[in-house]
Amino acid sequence: MSLPILDKVLTPAVPIPAAAAPLPVPVSVWTALFGPPRLAADELRGLQELARVRSLCSGACAFKRGDPADTLVAVLEGTVGLGSHASGSATAPAMPGQGGQFQLERAIHGPQWLDNSSAWLEKGRTQDAQALMPARLLELPVSGMRVLLNRHPVMSERLLQCLAQSVQNLTGAAHDLMAKDAQKRLATWLLQRSPASGEEVALRERKRELAAQLAITPETLSRLLRQLMSAGLIEVRGYSIKLLNLAALQSLAQG
Repeated sequence: MSLPILDKVLTPAVPIPAAAAPLPVPVSVWTALFGPPRLAADELRGLQELARVRSLCSGACAFKRGDPADTLVAVLEGTVGLGSHASGSATAPAMPGQGGQFQLERAIHGPQWLDNSSAWLEKGRTQDAQALMPARLLELPVSGMRVLLNRHPVMSERLLQCLAQSVQNLTGAAHDLMAKDAQKRLATWLLQRSPASGEEVALRERKRELAAQLAITPETLSRLLRQLMSAGLIEVRGYSIKLLNLAALQSLAQG
């Protein structure tokens, strides 16, 4: 047997290290969903073991009103709309999708909870949910979450705070719809989304999505934006809006 062949026989194969498997859900997403600070290692491990990720193409149904709710659902990436499948409406723009025209009420951008309440009530989903663009969903079985939250009371408190914040946001939105006209609602929306570090509002929603959240038509939204621009309160720059006069916008929103 020649030496080269002997080398091949006797030299042990060098194992190739396997690439580290990516986490099902990045740690930054858990922080966005549960709020800072970062969750403890054992809390994160428990959540990763429960996590199920589902991909949706644009227009696909995430869930339907009345569907059994046995999971907490969040949007990981993309945008999912909450609303209802119905005929055309005078106030909300209809969007084509599965199961007829989709009346958009709210657009949920990832990472953000889509429905973290229905499963605790052991009832069906209260709204239809449809992907407005390709999206990825996170689903957490409520049965496993009960066990995990009993094991980690601090995480239970943080989830409770998330639920309370959701209720507060919805209460504020309902109040604005009843007590404010369309221009005041738009001013409030702009102020709520103005970052603390500046006065530039990045538009993540398309015009029809923003109009639906304000319960107006896209044409009315365009008219209101023109009015605010003419008054010197805002400047539209492509996919962002610069707030030129915060004091005047605040006065308008509260007036």
